[in-house]
Amino acid sequence: MSEKTLNNRYEFVLLFDVENGNPNGDPDAGNMPRIDAETGVGLVTDVCLKRKIRNYVELVKAGEPGYEIYVREGVVLNQLNKEAYDHHPEIELKTSKDDKKEEKIEAKHKEDQLKLARWMCGKYYDIRTFGAVMTTGVNCGQVRGPVQLTFSKSIDPINPTEVSITRMAVTNEKDIEKERTMGRKAFVPYGLYRLEGYVSAPLARQTGFSEEDLELLWSALINMFEHDRSATRGKMASQKLVVFRHDSSLGNAPAHKLFQLVQVKRKDEVPVPRSYDDYVVTVGEAPPGVTVIELL
Repeated sequence: MSEKTLNNRYEFVLLFDVENGNPNGDPDAGNMPRIDAETGVGLVTDVCLKRKIRNYVELVKAGEPGYEIYVREGVVLNQLNKEAYDHHPEIELKTSKDDKKEEKIEAKHKEDQLKLARWMCGKYYDIRTFGAVMTTGVNCGQVRGPVQLTFSKSIDPINPTEVSITRMAVTNEKDIEKERTMGRKAFVPYGLYRLEGYVSAPLARQTGFSEEDLELLWSALINMFEHDRSATRGKMASQKLVVFRHDSSLGNAPAHKLFQLVQVKRKDEVPVPRSYDDYVVTVGEAPPGVTVIELL
């Protein structure tokens, strides 16, 4: 893991698309693609994309110290928190019980609490990137991450579609005489989505998020869909990544003004978009103190 400190603020815009797939189903709506009910614009949550980034990092950095993933399938977070205490046996503990009579463990002194949080940041890439709330039964503190993502929104309204599917098998013995079973599949014929994100240099210094970590983030944003294929998600791809690099750690221009420099418009002759080529993407000139980097 690199020790090179991050000294510049960043913002970024990622354009990604989906073809005949469900980019982020809503369990409260029968797993239909998420949508803004008032505008018809498609939505993808920040949590959904953070999961894909975590999966990519776990894949490419498998076994490498400092790049473990904290939030992953099949783990008990309190057991991971306990490792920080095991690594620091000198820390004085304070125990108590919550309303459910479950034992809570935490460091007695504030400086020890910060030591535990720093250790967790050093071990887990997603904690020092996105932050984490580790104040459950085994308390390792709360970390505010330097990288934050918005909800992604589609450029045009989407048309969530549902089709019937059949399976040439049955689940239960009582259905053995049936020729097939029926199901439903929800998808978006096509949608181009826009994600906006932020990278804070001051917060990066607090968590240990480095220049090498930042490069890994860019790689994850570009390649995360390449290792996330499934029949449900259809054809998804990152199409364009525009990064705004400030000359200072606090920044040289408002983020919302920089985001406005990336304009995405559907071509006039295209009534219904069905590919990335149906759009025109332009990037305006950045103000003094900000450099535009097109990574994709």
